[in-house]
Amino acid sequence: MAGFLSTLKGMYQAQMERHHNQPFLKATMAACAMVATADGNVSFSEQVRVDQILQTLDALKIYDPHEGVNLFREYSEAILEDPKVGHRKAAKAIDAVKGDPERSALMIRICLAVAESNGETKLVDQIEVVTLCSILGVDPTGFDLYDKDLLFKDKEG
Repeated sequence: MAGFLSTLKGMYQAQMERHHNQPFLKATMAACAMVATADGNVSFSEQVRVDQILQTLDALKIYDPHEGVNLFREYSEAILEDPKVGHRKAAKAIDAVKGDPERSALMIRICLAVAESNGETKLVDQIEVVTLCSILGVDPTGFDLYDKDLLFKDKEG
């Protein structure tokens, strides 16, 4: 009987953790979608990076990766289909993390990892991350977003 109760308690705690982290999962997938769609499409490497993040990050690996990938696709498709409505939907999900500096900073770092998944960070991706910082009330200067070489490179090419 003690084993059954212990198992039941473990299942309950796992469910509570999933429930508690659900807003973070949605916010993170929405933010990743905003960054991934910044250049007008979602690359395969961005999709792979989101999947890797879902499988390795402790706060997110309690979920089935397909759940996160589906949310990412939902937000990405909404943004690409109608940018104004899609961004509004994503921003609403992101608001759930606003006011939590630790989760906000983690989400920004995750978005930077998605932005760098193509081997380089484009200026348009950086702009989207700065927008996310603004939504979250986070200072973007702590994330090495202002790379002068990148600014001049994008202007030249």
